Amino acid sequence: MVGEEAPAAPAGPRAVLVGAPGAGKTTVGTRLAQRWGVGFRDTDADVEAELGRSVADIFIEFGEEYFRAAEARAVAAALAEHRGIVALGGGAVLDAATRALLAGHRVVYLEVGVSDAVRRVGLARDRPLLVEGPRARLTALLKARQPLYAEVAAVVIDTAGRQPDEVADLVAAALAELPAPPVPGASVRIPR
Repeated sequence: MVGEEAPAAPAGPRAVLVGAPGAGKTTVGTRLAQRWGVGFRDTDADVEAELGRSVADIFIEFGEEYFRAAEARAVAAALAEHRGIVALGGGAVLDAATRALLAGHRVVYLEVGVSDAVRRVGLARDRPLLVEGPRARLTALLKARQPLYAEVAAVVIDTAGRQPDEVADLVAAALAELPAPPVPGASVRIPR
């Protein structure tokens, strides 16, 4: 609902969304921002703006390590500066310093299965890590990253079979129930 009051956060963003490609971070984040009348920030877009290239082009021209360093800077800046909704790139949690920065923030892990993720991202031509063998690569990414998403999350929402508005409703309800400060890894879990 537009104009609904955003849950109070002592400092930092109202919510930080993490999850694999296709989890719905941008879609759900935008809806939450509109609902609460706050800004939305996507750290992949921040990296693209800083470097003047798409994420795919950054990977091709400079490599993953270069991208991850820029991503870590973008996440740190967003957590320090933004008070609305922040969506992190799917691989941001790979960086230990980023995971440490997320402690105490209202982190929501939007969990997605391989079938839903593949359907949502298609053949992933604009997602450099998924270009070759997208289903197998996505399966491997999910397996490797799931424990890291869970480690930083105060809330876990299973997005399987759910529409973005329903996921946004669940995120809002779960955040309203979180203790202050939230405890990462001791997640509120909303199963399917």
